[in-house]
Amino acid sequence: MDLVPALEEPLKKVLGPATAKVMAEHLGLHTVGDLLHHYPRRYEERGQLTHLADLPMDEHVTVVAQVADARLHTFASPRAPRGKGQRLEVTITDGSGRLQLVFFGNGVHKPHKELLPGTRAMFAGKVSVFNRRLQLAHPAYELLRGDGEEATESVESWAGALIPIYPATAKLESWKIGKAVQTVLPSAQEAVDPLPESLRAGRGLVTLPEALLKIHRPHTKADIADARARLKWDEAFVLQVALARRRHADAQLPAVARRPRPDGLLAAFDDRMPFTLTEGQQKVSREIFADLATEHPMHRLLQGEVGSGKTLVALRAMLAVVDAGGQAAMLAPTEVLAQQHHRSVTEMMGELAEGGMLGGAEHATKVVLLTGSMGAAARRQALLDLATGEAGIVIGTHALIEDKVQFHDLGLVVVDEQHRFGVEQRDALRGKGKQPPHLLVMTATPIPRTVAMTVFGDLETSVLDQLPAGRSPIASHVVPAADKPHFLARAWERVREEVAQGHQAYVVCPRIGDEEDDKKAKKSAEDDAEKRPPLAVLDVAEQLARGPLQGLRVEVLHGRMQPDDKDAVMRRFAAGETDVLVATTVIEVGVNVPNATAMVIMDADRFGVSQLHQLRGRVGRGAAPGLCLLVTEMPEASAARQRLNAVAATLDGFELSRIDLEQRREGDVLGQAQSGARSSLRVLAVIEDEEIIAEARQEAAAVVAADPELERLPGLRTALDALLDEEREQYLEKG
Repeated sequence: MDLVPALEEPLKKVLGPATAKVMAEHLGLHTVGDLLHHYPRRYEERGQLTHLADLPMDEHVTVVAQVADARLHTFASPRAPRGKGQRLEVTITDGSGRLQLVFFGNGVHKPHKELLPGTRAMFAGKVSVFNRRLQLAHPAYELLRGDGEEATESVESWAGALIPIYPATAKLESWKIGKAVQTVLPSAQEAVDPLPESLRAGRGLVTLPEALLKIHRPHTKADIADARARLKWDEAFVLQVALARRRHADAQLPAVARRPRPDGLLAAFDDRMPFTLTEGQQKVSREIFADLATEHPMHRLLQGEVGSGKTLVALRAMLAVVDAGGQAAMLAPTEVLAQQHHRSVTEMMGELAEGGMLGGAEHATKVVLLTGSMGAAARRQALLDLATGEAGIVIGTHALIEDKVQFHDLGLVVVDEQHRFGVEQRDALRGKGKQPPHLLVMTATPIPRTVAMTVFGDLETSVLDQLPAGRSPIASHVVPAADKPHFLARAWERVREEVAQGHQAYVVCPRIGDEEDDKKAKKSAEDDAEKRPPLAVLDVAEQLARGPLQGLRVEVLHGRMQPDDKDAVMRRFAAGETDVLVATTVIEVGVNVPNATAMVIMDADRFGVSQLHQLRGRVGRGAAPGLCLLVTEMPEASAARQRLNAVAATLDGFELSRIDLEQRREGDVLGQAQSGARSSLRVLAVIEDEEIIAEARQEAAAVVAADPELERLPGLRTALDALLDEEREQYLEKG
């Protein structure tokens, strides 16, 4: 193999340095193989035109349309004072809608000659609004000549009736990417097939070279369907093999089996618990205890609806490990949350958390908090308690992963809100044990089964779907502030009524409103002249205290406050000394104040569906019913309003996470916290392709069980290396 394999050939050798540089910088494409896997986003048919009515604002679009008319205007400007400035306005149409194109200055001459009424072309540019009409300023364009005209280059490159439209950037239009693909397409013949032949033939899938040819140059819609079916299998299968190998490797690791003592800390805790566990909590606890009793590390994902009692299940697992002589660490994504967990764990344990102190129970252990902003003395003491084994339980932020932190015998790691916590950090913490510790990952974001199989495919899953007895339902309503301002006035009255009954309320805003924040907001408002900047905590709190909530005790909480100030505000709110807390999403996870019954979310359309569901879970945590009001100025027919109606209509987090996923792109779903391999899905749609993912998982497990090193499948090994390389690269960048 002295020659570089065709697909690893750098693009700069094939396409020339300028194009290759743009592809590398803007699209992350470096080799011939990368470009072949940059698939068209959709296809336009030569005979049909794009729907101009549905164009998204501020996005880079490519449309195929026909010129309706073109007018050249002259005007006076500072540069051309004698009325010599020129502006060309071209209107294009697709039969259903019209779109204005505008060209200025010297840029008008070529389009003025070429864009004559009746001409068809592809146009690419960024959609903006001018005088309340959609327009593209200075779009790039490529004429589509009729079949009868001279065989120009464009006829050859668009020979098929289907025109591929590629994910493009302002620096590189879709058709230029198309021409580059045309140049490298012959290399597709040398693509090494990652699917085992028996699997490919058994499922009637086309070969990889054929799939690449058909996705870039389809002659019929059936070609596209064949290609996509095959490429989806590739993505699902290679990813599932990576996960299956990880599970296989994890299963080979040794771990210390941790079994609770019948008369130990866990038994003492269960005795003092004032209520019984729900069936769901008992079932999940049995699964966890069975895992802890084996000599391989547990890797379990615990999904539970907001308020389903996950923390209690995790605490019982931690106590079982302490009983067995080990230590347990709980990791939270933010300091506010770590402090909150520490408070609730010590409250639940009472004197059992006072090991080594007077008044501590005989089985007691120490529960320490470790965060980045602790004072030096407190931190030194916490580190010492961990190193000597005095502290059985530690709760902290990412500060726990630092090199300085030494454990006496780390037996269990509990990670809260996994979607903010990457695979690498889990591994770093794992390295703290003498042998790999058991791992329990908790999330309150309901994850549809397929996403769990894709993102957390290396974990076994447990689900808590019952709410503990005594939890109240939450009523949710959309408040259309623009259409019906009196609804908003009524919302503030409702807050006053809740406070009058001795309860408390949250008001959530999308941003803070301090100087740093204002600069950002101002910039985004300028880019987007039609929209006002999102509402800010500091402004809203002041307006409420002076206006509709005058006389109530209103405080603010946001992420840029000092940790001690944040904690003090939370303590006052928890103690009932504050009536209304105006906050950003720092309260989104884990904040637990049972007396808070109402929440008003301002500019609710600026939050995602899952985020709204998380926020709403902060109320209705006690015996009184909860109320959540989603305030928006979006018009009735908008997609944003439909999203809010969906949130108001159901409390089922799994249903909402499905809606959320369907509205977002897969790349976001698989998320920033997960490594790059997860977001490298190009044709696989996690929700629609549930069956493919489930089947690929079974096939992958069988292949790895039979041949863990994949010695008989060199093509699969190559594809896996490419996937993991990307994962490693992402990891290094993040490190």
